Amino acid sequence: MRRLAVRCLVAAFAAAILAVGGGILWAWNGYRAPGPLEEATTLVVPKGAGVKEIANLLRDAGVIDNAHLFILGAQYKKLARKMRAGEFAFAPHISMRDAAANLVSSETVKRRLTVPEGLLTAEVIALVEKADGLVGDVPYGLPDGIYLPETYFFNYGDTRAAVLARMRTNMEKTLEEAWAARGEDIAVKTPEEALILASIIEKETGVSAERARVSGVFHNRLQRKMRLQSDPTVAYAVTDGGRPLGRPLTRADLYIASPYNTYTNWGLPPGPITNPGRASLEAAVNPTNSRELYFVADGTGGHAFARTLREHNRNVLKWRRLQRSQKP
Repeated sequence: MRRLAVRCLVAAFAAAILAVGGGILWAWNGYRAPGPLEEATTLVVPKGAGVKEIANLLRDAGVIDNAHLFILGAQYKKLARKMRAGEFAFAPHISMRDAAANLVSSETVKRRLTVPEGLLTAEVIALVEKADGLVGDVPYGLPDGIYLPETYFFNYGDTRAAVLARMRTNMEKTLEEAWAARGEDIAVKTPEEALILASIIEKETGVSAERARVSGVFHNRLQRKMRLQSDPTVAYAVTDGGRPLGRPLTRADLYIASPYNTYTNWGLPPGPITNPGRASLEAAVNPTNSRELYFVADGTGGHAFARTLREHNRNVLKWRRLQRSQKP
């Protein structure tokens, strides 16, 4: 009887060992096995979240199907206390092991915000205010021409103020670089004047190849003490810089009393009329060397340039005929 009892005890112990070993093997295989996630996804881990909260977030998002097993595996691999806050990307069918490692060593998701050239500062701030993933307040009442239009990357939870500060720093740096590479004998005398002229160029043409040529016309007019007669400055004057005009200019608009009206005032306006891009900043200080003094839309998205008023008037007539022919 005693031998039988010993044999039963040994058998039971062996079975327990096998069961535990089998359970460990099952758990380890499950920890490394492909997960249930069907499509790539991102997940935000809040600051201060522990491994249990993270496991539940992953389960609820469909990244894993067993929160307890994830916790055990992360603790066994000593990853539980190393997981970081932020937004992380998870590939389809990612394993628990790789998901845990992802939260420890992978880069957080980079979000992007593209700021187009030629926006008012209020419009730039509105874009930042609406950007998903940014937090915090935005400033109001700031002047135009202080933010550089580009694509900006940020992390979930970054502040709006920080992104706007980067835009402002980039504008200052880009203007400084453009001014350092300026051409000789140009009509603008300071970086501030270059910024103002760049803002006008930005609004006058969206054709990259024309920017330096438009700049050349304005430099020629400034050097000859001619009024710039730039329509975008009038549109800015009509709205007092607060918003896009949203309609064609009228003849009466050309006589509005404003320091920004370059039809009635000599020289540059007192400040930028938009936030110009890098290309317009470079064009403002490196104009095309020409004798051209005029340009008008040519109906193709670009402009027809002229040296003389007679030639310019012919181009204007062509443009007006084209406009009339396109009316329904």
